[in-house]
Amino acid sequence: MGLSPNVSVVRNLSILSATRLRTPAPDAQGRAAASAPAASPAPSATFDVCQVGVVLRAVLFVEAVLAVAALFSASGLADWLAQVATLTGGALPSVLLWLVAVCALRKRMARWRPAVQYTCAAVLGGVAGLYGCGLLRLTGALGTTAPWVASTLAGVLFSLVATGWLVLRARGRMPAATTARLEDLQSRIRPHFLFNTLNSAIALVREEPAKAETMLEDLAELFRQALADPRDSVTLADEIGLAERYLAIEQVRFGERLRIRWDLDMAAGSARLPPLLLQPLVENAVKHGVEPSPQGGKLRIRTERRGARVLIEVTNTLPPLRWAEKPLPRGHGIALANVRDRLRLLHDVEAQFRAGLDQDNYRVRIEIPAPPKE
Repeated sequence: MGLSPNVSVVRNLSILSATRLRTPAPDAQGRAAASAPAASPAPSATFDVCQVGVVLRAVLFVEAVLAVAALFSASGLADWLAQVATLTGGALPSVLLWLVAVCALRKRMARWRPAVQYTCAAVLGGVAGLYGCGLLRLTGALGTTAPWVASTLAGVLFSLVATGWLVLRARGRMPAATTARLEDLQSRIRPHFLFNTLNSAIALVREEPAKAETMLEDLAELFRQALADPRDSVTLADEIGLAERYLAIEQVRFGERLRIRWDLDMAAGSARLPPLLLQPLVENAVKHGVEPSPQGGKLRIRTERRGARVLIEVTNTLPPLRWAEKPLPRGHGIALANVRDRLRLLHDVEAQFRAGLDQDNYRVRIEIPAPPKE
């Protein structure tokens, strides 16, 4: 027994209404945000020293301190280089040991109180300092005497400075992530997109009620994902599924004018991305590549795993007016800047983002680290 067109529309609109009703009013949101305590950063946000960017910054900082300290006792360039090399032989293993230990304990440390976090970091720093001093003592670089106490205190001081920097870094990331989230929602669920989708669904109700029902279900899923509680990351497969729903809606609007090609590598689906990252790129491609052109345009989404990296590309053709004497006005680049910033927040220097013209196409290319194979 099938549903009548009117019942189908009412059922799907009730899904949208339920989704919207779960969102507090602006005033209530403001009061809740003001009264609620600041959310503590996730483990990956505070003590994620496993990232390449954090390791490089820590090593460069220690090397800079050693280079400056060696200047006070060096008699010349050769003596300075020798002292820096000797100190590096003990300091570099100590720093790496501390980073590995904190990386292994990051989830547990994130649940502790700040005082316990700093205490644990200081103890690990002291042990790392003793380890570095022991290495120099074993190699004979320190002679008959070894500065055990000074090495321990240096390790404690470094660990406290590094922990303070990690905490400040995490606090600085949280407002940026929140702002990016709001900008992402504004760029995604635009009023004109909702208006056009509902108009298209109304036009289909009498002639193709099943297609109208599917269209409204896809729209409801988009709203559900956009209004859900933000997470640190989602899988690429989840993002692809959301983009498919969005393009299914746009396919009904544009018909044959929108030609989509999917080149997906299943091995890349487990890569981690910030939530709601891919859809703005797809929406930009439709808005600037398909909608302005009377002939429509082509859109290609490609994913590929290459060893320890995952490649994501979104490519769209450009309308002929792009090459005329009076090209169509371009956007402000807010969505692209938002995507770039959110990638850096999650993957730091391991993420690469490039966007620009490629002959008569516009291409967005993202490279992120691939998760280890099971």
